[in-house]
Amino acid sequence: MLEKCLISHLYTADPSAHVFEGRLYLFPSHDRETDIADNELGDHFDMIDYHVFSLDDLNGKVTDHGVALHLKDVPWAKKQLWAPDAAFKNNCYYLYFPAKDKQGIFRIGVAISQNPAGPYIAEPKPIEGSFSIDPCSFVDEDGSAYLYFGGLWGGQLQSWNKGDYDPQGKEPIGSAPELAPRIAQLRSDMKEFTGPVEEVLILDENGEILRADDHDRRFFEAAWVHKKNGIYYLSYSTGNTHYLVYAISKNPWGPFTYVGRLMEPVIGWTTHHSIAEYKQKWYLFYHDSSLSSGKSNLRCVKVRELAYDENGEMYLV
Repeated sequence: MLEKCLISHLYTADPSAHVFEGRLYLFPSHDRETDIADNELGDHFDMIDYHVFSLDDLNGKVTDHGVALHLKDVPWAKKQLWAPDAAFKNNCYYLYFPAKDKQGIFRIGVAISQNPAGPYIAEPKPIEGSFSIDPCSFVDEDGSAYLYFGGLWGGQLQSWNKGDYDPQGKEPIGSAPELAPRIAQLRSDMKEFTGPVEEVLILDENGEILRADDHDRRFFEAAWVHKKNGIYYLSYSTGNTHYLVYAISKNPWGPFTYVGRLMEPVIGWTTHHSIAEYKQKWYLFYHDSSLSSGKSNLRCVKVRELAYDENGEMYLV
């Protein structure tokens, strides 16, 4: 399979892939050109809407279903509609998305539709107790649903290190435990958490929590969870190295044990992906900045086939 941009008429990134109604749907963020200078807080990633895309064949036509949700239609949000995800339950489709509220704090909202392509209607308030970025929704085989989330630097996860929001919060350094992604179980209506947010522990081969200075393995952003043969796979982008790596567990809450690396850094600054099965094959969806010749905030969605060896370990075909 050629590593070509699936979508070239718009800049897209952070693709969340799901199979709904027998068709493959992509829920990416929608990059746009701005005059905002690049910085480590990501202010130049100033997205204002989401488009939903679908396709029947990964080598065929991709349908752009148009704007599914716009910033102006989210009552609580001020700016920066970053990486979203979607889920199906209760005969409804749920779009989970981060945005900065009127105080400049990232929260996670939910919008609902009867159609996977939208349009989506946002709830008037963000999910209570939510914070940071990169929501990943996971509905297990028993119907229980979870939201994983979190991202450092511009994603503000370090500002919640002590429980409450601190704009001066710092990420840990050295041998201190990493800041890991967060998890909360979703209520049956998929609109709120059932209880407190917890940390998802990621352990090394000795059962120790990954260190903050272990940039090749420790969490930075873009948590994604999928399940195969009873094993939960947590994949994510690492430290300041931006590898795509993964860990496994027999419990959606974790702890997860680090396994290995899936992909080297892409063209551009960020790494964000999803993993989905379609027509009995597994695929890794990701982005890079090849469509804009390297501009970090103008990206395009790509895909590669993924496979599993006899031990359940993943590798790119």
